[in-house]
This record gives sequence, C-alpha cells and structure tokens, in this order.
Amino acid sequence: MKKTVFITGATSGIGKATAELFAKQGYPLVLCGRRQSRLDELNQELSSHTKVHTLNFDVRDKAAVQNAIDSLPSPFKEISILVNNAGNAHGMDTIQEGNLEDWDAMLDINVKGLLYVSKAIIPQMIANKSGHIINIGSTAGKEVYPKGNVYCASKHAVDAINQGMRMDLNQHGIRVGAVNPGLVETEFSAVRFKGDEQRAENVYKGFQALKPEDIADIIHFVVTRPYHVNIADLVVMPTAQASSTIVNKNL
Repeated sequence: MKKTVFITGATSGIGKATAELFAKQGYPLVLCGRRQSRLDELNQELSSHTKVHTLNFDVRDKAAVQNAIDSLPSPFKEISILVNNAGNAHGMDTIQEGNLEDWDAMLDINVKGLLYVSKAIIPQMIANKSGHIINIGSTAGKEVYPKGNVYCASKHAVDAINQGMRMDLNQHGIRVGAVNPGLVETEFSAVRFKGDEQRAENVYKGFQALKPEDIADIIHFVVTRPYHVNIADLVVMPTAQASSTIVNKNL
C-alpha cells in the first residue's frame, strides 16, 4: 500500500502539480490550502485516482494548523511524506522602501508556517521511526539579489531549518531534504507583484522557464529512492538561468 502524502499549498503551482502526479501513482493524499473552492475542484479531479482528504487552513495560524491535522480521519492520520510547499513572495522593494505587511506575510508563511505544520506532523513520524520531509526552498535561499532582501532571508531560513531538521531527526530514521527551484512559471510573480499581470508575465518572457510539473517530477524522484538514500539538498534551474540575476532570454 502506498504511503500517505501531505502537501501544503496544494491548490496551485508546484503543490498542485505534485498532488496530480502523486494521485496518478496511487498515493493517498492530504491536500491543504486556503481556497476551499480550489480544494473542492482538486478533490473532485483526483478522487478517481486515489483517496483524497482536503484541509482548509492558513499555515500562519498555528492553532488552525494543529486543529486541522488533529481532525484527520483514521485512514489519513498516519502521514509518511510531508511536502512543505506553501510559500509566497510579496513585493519587490529595497529594504528602506519595504512594506511591513509584506515582510510579515513572507516570514509568517515561508518560515513560521513551515515550522507549524512540521511540528504537528513530526511526532507521529518519530513514533513510527520513519518518514520523509521535503522542504520546498528556492535559489533565493542560496544567494541574495537586489530588492529580494526579506524574501531571500525567508528562504535562507528554510535552508537553515532544513539542515537543522535533518540533524535533529537523524536519530529517528526520518529523511529530510530540500528542493530549491529557480524560475518556475506559476502564480508566484502575479502574487509578488500584487496582480500586475504584465509585470508578472515579463518575468518569464524570452526563455523557457521551469514548469510546476518539472518540480513535481523531481519531488517524486526524491521520495521514491531506496530508504537508505536521502537527497538532502537539490538546486534546480532552467537551462537559461545561471543565477537569480543572470538569465539568457535568447534561448
């Protein structure tokens, strides 16, 4: 029987593509998101492939996180694979012009949200002496770029948490690793630029960006390695991208 997979931020982008791929492989899924209508659509779409349970909560709300996970029905209570995917960028400003609400959103979702979900699920993995946690980071967690200050800081935090988590859970036989994508064409830029579709589209013009399905495929590869193999840290960029600031827009 396939292991149950818990995916945060499952209603769009990398999370949705990962849910679709794992559903087709027959993994039972717990899909989490803030938009109930999208969760309902996803449930309807994927239930023909596998068992699906949805949880509607905001990862920033620690009580809601714990209550949602405590509410899981028995067929879904034992989480074997956790994909910490929920995350956002808000704004792209110099540090002196930064919006405090944007800062709070990025730190609360990207860092504290990941911690809240992990804290709620890790105890059962420890009890079972097995489990696999995939933290979705970013190339922004490996370098800093102009006007990326707080977003980059949040993803550097994910990088540090991933390393610390792997050390702390080593004695319990739990695999921990990160997948750090570069430019992936999702709703990411539309959210970052607060609905400015033209500005968001320009981010991906002139080259072939990664697709959410590319990252989903990598996540599937990571979790299907033999249990003695742990892919601890993986960085993936489109061929056209050399760094956060160097992109060949002639490919």
